[in-house]
Amino acid sequence: MMTRSIAIISTLLLLLISTAAQKPQSSSALKEMVETEQAFSKAAEVKGTRQAFMEFIADDGLLFRPRAVNGKKWMNEHPVPASDKRPLLAWQPAFAGIADAGDLGFTTGPWEFKDDIKDVSPSGFGHFVTLWKKQNDSSWKFVLDLGISHPQSAGPLTIWKVEKQTQRKPAKTVNITKAAEVLIARDRSYASLAAQSHSKAFLKYAAPDARLYLPNNFPFIGRAPSAAVLPMNGVMRYQAIAADVSRSDDLGYTHGTYEEVSAEDQTKVIKRGNYLRIWKKQQGIWQIVLDVTNPVP
Repeated sequence: MMTRSIAIISTLLLLLISTAAQKPQSSSALKEMVETEQAFSKAAEVKGTRQAFMEFIADDGLLFRPRAVNGKKWMNEHPVPASDKRPLLAWQPAFAGIADAGDLGFTTGPWEFKDDIKDVSPSGFGHFVTLWKKQNDSSWKFVLDLGISHPQSAGPLTIWKVEKQTQRKPAKTVNITKAAEVLIARDRSYASLAAQSHSKAFLKYAAPDARLYLPNNFPFIGRAPSAAVLPMNGVMRYQAIAADVSRSDDLGYTHGTYEEVSAEDQTKVIKRGNYLRIWKKQQGIWQIVLDVTNPVP
């Protein structure tokens, strides 16, 4: 009986260990990531925007000033001028996505800016997009931050209470460098078609529930509504700079620069700026789930 009991207990322990090993990291990673974004926003309120950014940005994290630069280096080289006012940048995540491996994800939502924390009303509004990556110490740090401005408030900055996700399949592990090369090639294929027809490119490469962020507009949600606001003709020139992909090869992003040139005279630049695309692999194909363009002067 004793031998049988030991065998049963050993079997149960092995089953428990096996079950625990199969639990995906993303079952709680989304909650952790969103709560990190919320703590980031709270730190900006309590400690000031600059200090909050220094605390939550990764060592290799990018800011756009106006082009992509190493965020920590730029902030160290550009101290905040003395002022009798204390500006306040406030924001809250309202939507997020995360890789099955629980190592890469993004958050997005509305932001508001006050010239001074004591001001009654904000002077600026917009939507942010933040890319988060889990670090070696298991903390979340953001690796890229880009957004848009629009003239009106998107509503109150409410706190999102995130529940743990349901379990997913165990995440596979891939060669991230090679996976990123595949994704950036996909981005360049999109750019090639967008140079002929921006809307057709979006219809072909975007997911059905894709989000499109254009300056001076609220976010467009859905592939068809987003494509409808993009010009059928005209020339968009995208230049990819870099890409990164999750270990599970199901979520990644690309970023780079763009120029919008006249269809009649392609030497005439109408607009230029930075872009960020977040991609999700669906049925083995990379599709755009969020696209944001931010112009530079």
